[in-house]
Amino acid sequence: MNAMSFSGSNNIKVFVVEDDLFMQAVLQEFLQVTYEVAIYPNGFDALANMQRGDLPDLIIADLNTPQLGGLALIEQIKISDFFYSIPIIILSGEEGTAKRIECLNAGADDFIVKPFNPAELDARIKVVLRRMGKLTLSL
Repeated sequence: MNAMSFSGSNNIKVFVVEDDLFMQAVLQEFLQVTYEVAIYPNGFDALANMQRGDLPDLIIADLNTPQLGGLALIEQIKISDFFYSIPIIILSGEEGTAKRIECLNAGADDFIVKPFNPAELDARIKVVLRRMGKLTLSL
C-alpha cells in the first residue's frame, strides 16, 4: 500500500477563493486537517494579500466569485512574474466542457465540478503538490 509523505505539510499554505459561506466552511474543515488554509470571498482579496507578500503554495478558486472570479484570477496570476508558478485548481458548478477548456488553457492546473468528493479534491491537490516537489510518494 502506498503512503503519502507530508514532509512539512503543515507549512503548505492553500488559499481558498470562494464566496459561498457553506462551501467556505466545508473546504476549511476538510483542508485544515492537512494544510494551512486562508479563505477569501473573492479573487481581489486573495490577490491583494499575495501582493503584500503572503504567498500560497496552491490556490483553490471558485469560478464565479464577485470582484475577480476564477478565470480573471488565473489571468492575473499567470501574467505576474512573481505569482505565475502558483498552481490553481478551479471549482465550479458549471459542467460544460467549454468553461473547463477555457480555464485550463488560461493556466489552471485542474478543474473540479461541484459537487465534488472531498477525497478526490485531496488526491488532485496532492498530484499538483507532487509535481511542484512539495510532496513525495513513499512506498
